[in-house]
Amino acid sequence: MRVLLLLMTGGALWAQAPATPAKPAASADPVVFTAGSTKMTRSEFDALVKNLPDSIRGQIGGDTPEARRRFAEQFGEVILFANEARKRGLDSTPSAKVQVFLQEQSLLAGLLYQQMLAAGKPTEEASKAWFDAHKADYEQAKARHILIRFKGSPVPVKPTQPDLGEEDALAKTKAIRERLVKGEEFAAVAKAESDDTGSGAQGGDLGVFGHGRMVPVFEEAAFKLPIGEVSQPVKSQFGWHLIQVQERTVRNFTEVKADIDKRLQTENAQKAMQAFKSSTKPVLDEAYFGQPAPAAPPQAAPLAQP
Repeated sequence: MRVLLLLMTGGALWAQAPATPAKPAASADPVVFTAGSTKMTRSEFDALVKNLPDSIRGQIGGDTPEARRRFAEQFGEVILFANEARKRGLDSTPSAKVQVFLQEQSLLAGLLYQQMLAAGKPTEEASKAWFDAHKADYEQAKARHILIRFKGSPVPVKPTQPDLGEEDALAKTKAIRERLVKGEEFAAVAKAESDDTGSGAQGGDLGVFGHGRMVPVFEEAAFKLPIGEVSQPVKSQFGWHLIQVQERTVRNFTEVKADIDKRLQTENAQKAMQAFKSSTKPVLDEAYFGQPAPAAPPQAAPLAQP
């Protein structure tokens, strides 16, 4: 039924298929599909399936006789329903004509974007240049932390522990830092003291993470703190953190090339579409459509806090 719904909302699919090549001899290319007056040979049906939109092809479930039968049965239902609609004159209604027109325009615009996307694949040199200019985006840190929560934190209070206010939690955090600076083992202290019970059970270990994974104040500390040093208390909405970065690395180009290619390919396609958009704009009669809305004024920068 899912394929049927896609077929019913996707426009005239058979009209989208390209012209089929000359038919081979009838004996070599028998009719394999009949729905009402619509007949399709094996090569015609294969061409139909080959040129289906990806959204429908993914629903078919592979190139097996069973998958083809499922699709053919549902496609046949669509054709029979469409034939009945024509008998009732539904294809001639103003509403139907508008919908067919809109679907055609949308389809062609989508095909143009897909063509620009295919043409926009970057060269390896372009991807490498982008990587070299954005290496910081691929920096990773391996770190551990100890969290001491305070009132209002989304982290729950441990059983039998008081719900500390912010100042009391800060004092506790500073005392724990002194213990670490004097030589106590970080993992052991994290297991005993951290209110982040998930990482605390692992000695405070947060694993390896990149930019955008942690809250901003935590990320800033993690990517600036000297390796091995225990941070001063860092405040977030979760509480006070003591952070120790164990190592920082940068992912190599080979690891991220596929992601960069996809990003640049999309950007190139969007730029091409924007160029089309800028080259020829719709002309609107202002007496009918009214004046264009005025552009929003630029927002003033907020005043610095004292």
